[in-house]
Amino acid sequence: MSRARTVVVATIAAAAVVAGAVVVGVRINRSGADQSARLRGCTPTVDATRSVARDWDEAALDAIRRDFPAPTVHARNLFHLSAVLWDGWATYHPGSRGYFVDEKHSSAHRQAAAQEAMSFAAYGLLRHRYEHAVNAKPSLARFDDLMAALCYDTHTTPHAGSPAAVGRHIAEVAIEAGRHDGSLEDSLYVDAAFTPKNEPMPVAQPGTKMADPNRWQPLKMETLITQNGLQQPSNVQTFLGSSWGSVTSFALPKAVDGVAVDPGAPPRLDDPATAAAFKQEAIDVLRASAQLGPNDDTTIDISPGATGDDPLGTNDGHGRATNPVTGQPYVANVVNRSDFARVLAEYWADGPKSETPPGHWHVIANEVSDKLAPAGLRFGGAGRPLDRLEWDVKLYFALSAADHDAAIAAWGLKGRYQSARPISMIRYLGGLGQSSDPSLPAYNPDGLPLVPGLVELITKDTTGPGARHAALAGHEGEIAVYAWRGQPADITTQVGGVGWIRAVDWTTYQRKTFVTPAFPGYVSGHSTFSRAAATVLTEITGSEYFPGGLGSKTLPAGFLHFEKGPSKDVTLQWATYYDAADQAGISRIFGGIHPSIDDLTGRRLGSTCGTAAW
Repeated sequence: MSRARTVVVATIAAAAVVAGAVVVGVRINRSGADQSARLRGCTPTVDATRSVARDWDEAALDAIRRDFPAPTVHARNLFHLSAVLWDGWATYHPGSRGYFVDEKHSSAHRQAAAQEAMSFAAYGLLRHRYEHAVNAKPSLARFDDLMAALCYDTHTTPHAGSPAAVGRHIAEVAIEAGRHDGSLEDSLYVDAAFTPKNEPMPVAQPGTKMADPNRWQPLKMETLITQNGLQQPSNVQTFLGSSWGSVTSFALPKAVDGVAVDPGAPPRLDDPATAAAFKQEAIDVLRASAQLGPNDDTTIDISPGATGDDPLGTNDGHGRATNPVTGQPYVANVVNRSDFARVLAEYWADGPKSETPPGHWHVIANEVSDKLAPAGLRFGGAGRPLDRLEWDVKLYFALSAADHDAAIAAWGLKGRYQSARPISMIRYLGGLGQSSDPSLPAYNPDGLPLVPGLVELITKDTTGPGARHAALAGHEGEIAVYAWRGQPADITTQVGGVGWIRAVDWTTYQRKTFVTPAFPGYVSGHSTFSRAAATVLTEITGSEYFPGGLGSKTLPAGFLHFEKGPSKDVTLQWATYYDAADQAGISRIFGGIHPSIDDLTGRRLGSTCGTAAW
């Protein structure tokens, strides 16, 4: 093929992707130079038990852990990585259609050629995406090191038609497509046009002022540090991904005004039909916060025999009598309730060294694949066992496509409804007063409902010596809540604990330098990502159950990062991928990050994204 013809093909491919379409019909059958770009005399030093797709997935996850934790951006990067890996593989496999580039090449060494094309495609894309990222230098070095470990020459222009040239071409088309997909990549993903409805809340000061209590309020902190320890140049939050609903999706319906799937608005305080539900959402978050005290000796069974099996969009499940794989009952897993709540909140929070929620599900998927390999790697749970390369390529493509769409769908709703976070809701409602009894002090129809033992009016009787609100003396007539008291001075030796605090001082179970993510609540990204991923894992493995009917993660004593604890190991367990996904959503309520409407609606939205992508 002439060089001019090659340019035309690339232009057609880029234009088609820019228009939001998969490149279909650009089928070029080539038998060009099958000359490898492997370095002569070099012996690969990668783990031979892993596929090259897994190598690049791990390299990307490593880069994500160093970078600014923007779930939308990382979901997109993982999807585009999986797509170029797919295209490199599909190029040499008849019957498989490319996504960014749909070309066909023949090779006497098809598997080796595919792996080489995949590697050059992944290398080109990742170097471009992380060139200007936070902590870029070690990430770029990791990509270089992987190419060296694979014995590929990145310093010499590859021969036309060679696998390396094919991979470079795929990367170029994907990079060009990314410049026109609505992500604002060339502006570092920043939508400068967005203006919040509320002025920032100084978190260190009690209470808050809100022009619209239904809308998101950015936080202002003395020091703003991301979950993975990166200090921000500004101490005021900006909405990350405010226009993400307009990004080109994989399988969602065409977005209308930045929203692809609209389940409707969350409750609003100014809506008579939903005002009570708005206040109840705040109460539910407070109930969860009240369970974070390590001195609480309540124990619960968190085994799949007692929890999980929730119908979609509910918490109505009661576990399963037996493990369907072994036929035996699930063994009880009894733990301290507060230890469970705190571990749950921190494990799924995706804090230090985290891959963010989309990457977290890649970690889970890789663990599942390792357990199924080799005989259990059957597409849809049926047919011939796939080799690890084919399995990983298909797994990553489907999984990443689903979570890429989950980011678009969830952030589209965040942009449309811009709903308030619990810290704003609770401080605002509590600052107004109580809405339960007009005959009592501090009555306001928009205040917090009184709930004995959880939300109470501070009076002279309750602040007397030895009384439950004694520490709040001087604040009679205000509202007290029984909740987590905040990060202690020394997180290695102390706990914040639970106690009575002023409602206007309430905070989330998070580090005081983070508090809550920098975007609106509705819907929960964790819930949407997790359900989408669980749906794909269910479909590709042919079973909703983890291998052996049980998935687990043991968090050791001392695991917590926000305070001391737990005193004993806590093992989280799930029968199915859906159980794990639901637990991820619930964790955000214990963390004070979301009310339940964000979680439950996110689960349903994630199911839609996962099913469509699959």
